[in-house]
Amino acid sequence: MTANAELLGRYGDSLLGVFGTPALVIERGEGCYVWDADGKRYLDLLAGIAVNALGHNHPEIVGAVSKQVGEVVHVSNFFTTRAQIGLAEALLKAAGAPDGSRVFFTNSGTESMEAAIKLARRTGRPGIIAAQGAFHGRSTGALALTAKAAYREPFEPLLPGVKHIPYGDADALAGALTPEVGAVVLEPIQGEAGVIEPPEGYLQRVRELTRMAGVLMIVDEVQTGIGRTGDWFAFQSTGIVPDAITIAKGLGGGVPIGALMTFGPEVSALLQPGMHGTTFGGNPLACAAGLAVLATITRDGLLENAIRVGDAFAAAVVALEHPLICGVRGRGLLRGISLTEPIAPAVATLARDAGFIVNPVAPDTLRLAPPLIITAAELTTFVDALPALLDAAAA
Repeated sequence: MTANAELLGRYGDSLLGVFGTPALVIERGEGCYVWDADGKRYLDLLAGIAVNALGHNHPEIVGAVSKQVGEVVHVSNFFTTRAQIGLAEALLKAAGAPDGSRVFFTNSGTESMEAAIKLARRTGRPGIIAAQGAFHGRSTGALALTAKAAYREPFEPLLPGVKHIPYGDADALAGALTPEVGAVVLEPIQGEAGVIEPPEGYLQRVRELTRMAGVLMIVDEVQTGIGRTGDWFAFQSTGIVPDAITIAKGLGGGVPIGALMTFGPEVSALLQPGMHGTTFGGNPLACAAGLAVLATITRDGLLENAIRVGDAFAAAVVALEHPLICGVRGRGLLRGISLTEPIAPAVATLARDAGFIVNPVAPDTLRLAPPLIITAAELTTFVDALPALLDAAAA
């Protein structure tokens, strides 16, 4: 019996089966590569689903976390730390947030969305508009905004007052903005739906409509934020200023941390002392990791790398002119390879056997969200292998 098989057997005997059976037991990582329990190496083109922004075992994260462990790991939110204050300031600067903007730290994207829901409820209007195809988390509040029926139906009835409209359809949004609606919650690129981009000008139109209606515009940047699309946050490429954004995934480079950021004094004043809280949110260990991630992205030009390498990758995949590839969606280093047949799961399995980790986010779409440090040469190894993987999956 292999080490992977033995450990996966123990996994099945001890962990709740909500994830099914994992494909591998990962033992260690270095840069953009990971090794399983049997010593096999894989190019990690998913990065923990857009989490490991600096790859694995990055010296800046290792150093920052090690230093913080030697000082203080946790304090209650009766107090604060230099790391917490510093990270909040760095995020506000990265977002170009106006005066009066604020940050609330959480431990995950789901928790960030729960805070955003409470922010929306503070408008006095309980209705929330979300999009078809949306994914915003799996806690009961966030799940009400998530669109996938298989996730929702076992736990209904969920939070009332949520309406789902077609993503990218500004006319549908205009028709749904009734006096009961307090917020519109959207992803700037839908990740779990298959890396779906809205039409040009859509987010700008959403901003116009929500302002006219006096409704909050909340942008879910959990997957798209922290440099993933080549900007610090994906909304920035549109020129809009939302009322709030949710952040997580890449922020800690693998250490659990998330945030809700409110823009401007009026929105920031909606949540007053005692209205929300968290035990671990903003702990100095996670904030130290976040500071290391932001500083390294800036120092090493990783925003520019995401655009340069991501665009080159997309062009190289299209240039294959393979009959099973019909395009590449997304921006920066969040990409979906669109296939003409529903063979993405088979391709992902074959890719893993060949030493590549990718995600069949939809039956006809392969999602890649590699570390922001990835090189064109590393991505080329996957592009070169892709035609044979597609042919084998379709055979």
